[in-house]
Amino acid sequence: MTNKPRPVYLNGEWRDAETARVSVFDRGYLFGDGVYEVIPAFAGRLFGLDEHMARLSRSLAAIGITEPMGRDEWKAVFDRLLAGIDAPDAAIYLQVTRGAPAKRDHAWPGSEVPAGVMATVSPIGSIAGGARVITLPDARWARCDIKSINLLPNTMARQQALEKGCDEAVLVRDGLVMEGAATNLFAVIGDRLVTAPTGPSLLAGITRGLLLDLVRREQLVEAEESFITESALREADEVFLTSSTKDLWPVVEIDGQPVGSGAHAGRAGPITRQLDQHFQALKHPQGSSR
Repeated sequence: MTNKPRPVYLNGEWRDAETARVSVFDRGYLFGDGVYEVIPAFAGRLFGLDEHMARLSRSLAAIGITEPMGRDEWKAVFDRLLAGIDAPDAAIYLQVTRGAPAKRDHAWPGSEVPAGVMATVSPIGSIAGGARVITLPDARWARCDIKSINLLPNTMARQQALEKGCDEAVLVRDGLVMEGAATNLFAVIGDRLVTAPTGPSLLAGITRGLLLDLVRREQLVEAEESFITESALREADEVFLTSSTKDLWPVVEIDGQPVGSGAHAGRAGPITRQLDQHFQALKHPQGSSR
């Protein structure tokens, strides 16, 4: 990849990463008052675009921001971003805030203040090996289904994991496993694939949803959406995380203890590997191109 500046779309104008600036009065900066999406592109092909844009619309509606652009306008921005980066796989980050009124005030500004819109792109790197995770109490707010830019509890949890030499924090609420700090979680328990149901307590991950659809369509394994207890997670045969930039990421250790038993202890299990093969085929349909 070359070192040319990455393009940035900012409030209707094109900048590069070195010159793009937002107002100090932008409510995203002052209050975390906004939402975001991360949309992956593999071999230049946007993946899960419809699902990501539908989630963006839901998040915007949930916090009362009118969607500032139509689907064709968004797509034109994304295409230009992808054309401006020399990487086979990339992730588009887009953010919409409640804009930049003239003064700081907790009350929402009127409709005369336009939403703040920013979109940029960065390469997706590969992941080597399995994930080591820790479990932590879930200290987030009660509307985790909104993809809010206000991610302080998530960043604190991830930092705790990193300080313990691990990769991710798994968040537990009232003894039930919710998700990771920036991932969804699946467990293989017996002959079932189990993940927490969507609702206010966790984010409906796009990779999570696409994987469930694939599993059910191809009848790969029995899939169940129900909460996993913390004790059941520790006894699970296999565990993996999902996200738009990490696909299926096997968990090999939880709080210092290996996942699984026997020959597969501390390694990606057979069901995880099988599901990942099918998911990779979904990502890279034969003959696809941008």
